[in-house]
Amino acid sequence: MTLTAVEVEAVIRAGVPMAEDIGFTVDEAREDGFARTRLVFSERLIRPGGTLSGPVQMALADASMYAAVMAAIGQVEMAVTSNLSINFLYKPAPDDLIGEARVLRMGRRLAFCEVRLLSGQGNDEKLVAHVTGSYALPYNRD
Repeated sequence: MTLTAVEVEAVIRAGVPMAEDIGFTVDEAREDGFARTRLVFSERLIRPGGTLSGPVQMALADASMYAAVMAAIGQVEMAVTSNLSINFLYKPAPDDLIGEARVLRMGRRLAFCEVRLLSGQGNDEKLVAHVTGSYALPYNRD
């Protein structure tokens, strides 16, 4: 059974309390393996130079992949990141950071994902990082 955006966010926040600390939310979750997530901007998340830190961007990308996987196949709390590769393209604006995650291929044991991290509002959204990764899925999932 797939999960809604509200359900995905609740599972992530319950299992990874840091998600609430960094302002992680799930705006959209679709059964086709898509999730649109958000990291609400906070001065606590910036690094010297006034941009969101790399670890914060990676955290959003990782949680976005997890959200997309759960949107596609349901609650799989024991799914874990097996790979994450990020290319930082531009300095994010001091604004909310958006993650658009897609499951590219869902296998029996691995889900392969892509995430686009976007900064800015509306038509001014700019791609600031491109992420690929995979999630190892639990052996006995039903």
